[in-house]
Amino acid sequence: MLAKIISSRREEIRQRKRDASMDALTYYMNVDTTKYKHLQPSNDKFIRDVVLSLLLAGRDTTSSALTWFFWLLSKHPQVMTKIRHEINTKFDPTDLENKLVYLHAALFESMRLYPPVPLNHKSPSKSDVLPSGHKVEADAKILISIYALGRMRSVWGEDASDFKPERWILDNGSLRHEPSYKFMAFNAGPRACLGKHLAMLQMKIIAVEVIQKYDFKVVEGHKIEPVPSVILRMKHGLKVTVGKNI
Repeated sequence: MLAKIISSRREEIRQRKRDASMDALTYYMNVDTTKYKHLQPSNDKFIRDVVLSLLLAGRDTTSSALTWFFWLLSKHPQVMTKIRHEINTKFDPTDLENKLVYLHAALFESMRLYPPVPLNHKSPSKSDVLPSGHKVEADAKILISIYALGRMRSVWGEDASDFKPERWILDNGSLRHEPSYKFMAFNAGPRACLGKHLAMLQMKIIAVEVIQKYDFKVVEGHKIEPVPSVILRMKHGLKVTVGKNI
């Protein structure tokens, strides 16, 4: 089935029936290999594996991240306005990674406050000493609250509880790099998420499509409450009213 979809999409691109790229499949087929030398857009097996990774590995985490992201936008209309302006003035479907800096920052800021995977645990294979000086025994369980880490004032400053995409942007307009051990939404070190860039691409594609075309508002009285589980979902979902963006 995926082989037929890939073949059909290649034919659409060849006949110029589809722009290069407001969906992940077309994006990867048209990616600039001089810039991303490890990608193989002409290899159907590579494209198939990318699609499977997108469908299977990132479904729940990505949907969770986007739910909290759109809720935060509804609470901060000034951020929505800035993202919409950036899309209207800088959007390039062939370069989603670098052009939409403020959107990228807003997604990171959302995941800092509401990480899709709120808890993680590690177990050392042998006894060790942490950088803090704490000793840990082999097979000990070390729980890491990524949710709490993203809200610690000692790590993120006095405004740690505020939704502030600007904290991710340097004075020159480029993205600020934060160490993965500080921003652990995609894990860190050798266990860092292999699908990070794919997940960010997927979320940007969806965000651009929704923000360009629609206005949305959370239904009055709808209760927003997280579910304490492996994935940080909303207990009652996100109920909104939607209208066309004019």
